[in-house]
Amino acid sequence: MTTPFHHEPGAVPPPQCPAHNLDIGPGGLRRLHGPEAENNPAGLYDKLRAEHGTVAPVLLHGDVPAWLVLGHSENLHLTRTPSQFSRDSRRWRALQDGSVAPDHPLAPIFTWQPVCVFADGAKHERQRGAVTDSMERIDTRGVRRHINRFSNRLVNDFCEKGTADLVSQFAEHLPMMVMCAIFGMPEEYDERLVQAARDMTRGTETAVASNAHIVAVLTRLVERRRAEPAHDFASWLVEHPATMTDIEVVEHLRLILIAAYESTANLIANVLRMVLIDPRFRARLSGGHMTVPEAVEQTLWDEPPFTAVFGRWAVGDTELGGQQIKAGDALLVGIAPANTDPTVRPDLTADMGGNRAHLAFSGGPHECPGQDIGRAIADVGVDALLMRLPDLELGVGESELRWVGNIMSRHLVELPVKFAPSPQQKLDADPLSVMARTPRPADAWEISSPARTVPEPRDETPGAEPAHAPGTVSRPTPPAAEPIPAGNPVPAPVATIPRQRRPAAPARLWQAVTRWWNGY
Repeated sequence: MTTPFHHEPGAVPPPQCPAHNLDIGPGGLRRLHGPEAENNPAGLYDKLRAEHGTVAPVLLHGDVPAWLVLGHSENLHLTRTPSQFSRDSRRWRALQDGSVAPDHPLAPIFTWQPVCVFADGAKHERQRGAVTDSMERIDTRGVRRHINRFSNRLVNDFCEKGTADLVSQFAEHLPMMVMCAIFGMPEEYDERLVQAARDMTRGTETAVASNAHIVAVLTRLVERRRAEPAHDFASWLVEHPATMTDIEVVEHLRLILIAAYESTANLIANVLRMVLIDPRFRARLSGGHMTVPEAVEQTLWDEPPFTAVFGRWAVGDTELGGQQIKAGDALLVGIAPANTDPTVRPDLTADMGGNRAHLAFSGGPHECPGQDIGRAIADVGVDALLMRLPDLELGVGESELRWVGNIMSRHLVELPVKFAPSPQQKLDADPLSVMARTPRPADAWEISSPARTVPEPRDETPGAEPAHAPGTVSRPTPPAAEPIPAGNPVPAPVATIPRQRRPAAPARLWQAVTRWWNGY
């Protein structure tokens, strides 16, 4: 059954109307916020699926209408067809007609910014290329080594007490420690940064202020790296041939920081909860029948860190899941409901470990580029915690666990545990060291081609900036390329032949393997 968006946001329903229910809004539409959405989202998805099918009309904060896509195949079509469903939030009709104010609680999520997540086509390729190229420079083995050290530093803070809250003392801090180190700002890591990152996606009254704090921290970082580049992610974005402005760099760092932090903190808490409450889960891990990465993958199906992603905006009138979508309508990628779609997962108790067909990291051109970093943080962090405290037990009854939810995610408030007190572990290095790959000679064991400078396409709306932009900083002009003489073809990239091993290579290789095995 289809319920059209015929109401005006904020309209008052007549007396005795079921819309007076906190979970039901004008027009009888279900709210994607409030008690039911926060406490029982799975039940809400089931009701929406039964009432509307694979695409359902819902209400956001302020009773602003949108579509929640529930079906797995429909979500794949939504994410893979940018010609029909754009990421540019300026297309949203509710913004154009003033139904959504600039200070809306979800403004930090939907306000257009000069980042790849709000772009399509050539501009998206240019900006996302800078992000993916920079991510490829991260030393993933070094990251895992430092994650292990960060995890042990956090465990040291509570291991002697015999009790802990694994949300506030572990899951909420580990991802931020790692991301601050990767970005090149370990000195900015503190409790305020952690809480601001948590708050800005909740749709709270303080979300805008929390967002401003994040932007201020990242603006200082970009200013430092523009003046003094280093071997870190922020510097790589600043120096990338895509020649992004400082505002673009700040906004991309903000996007990556919040997405990586929120998703990974939720993922770690969800994995640990499953280990603590499900005896079969714990037994399979302890017995070697399930690895921690497999446990993480199962959790990505059952409790994805992001329940939905807002949003997509219809380019023109179209149809999706039997619903008539109008140009300018807002749509949400329903990650959690897609993962439980009966057409792809009829048995919710089936083992899904190793199966990556879930939509936990979205899909299409905007699929999360940092998902492997998130998996690494969860894999290594959970493994390190269980190695240090193998006798972890839930400190309260399962029914006492509480969640806080919003349209994008649902996370545990606390995860109290108890265990036998154990001594602190000595750390062999400063856990807040900056992680970066040591530059190798260009001709050593690799075949490479020169970097290609990608020109920036002209923006459709010149001068447009996010509402919280700290100010425009002009983009440095890239050096002009040398002219190619007339009649001469463009020289092809020259592949470098790897140097041959020296006689001592086997010994050096064995030493490298030994260091890797020992985590150094």
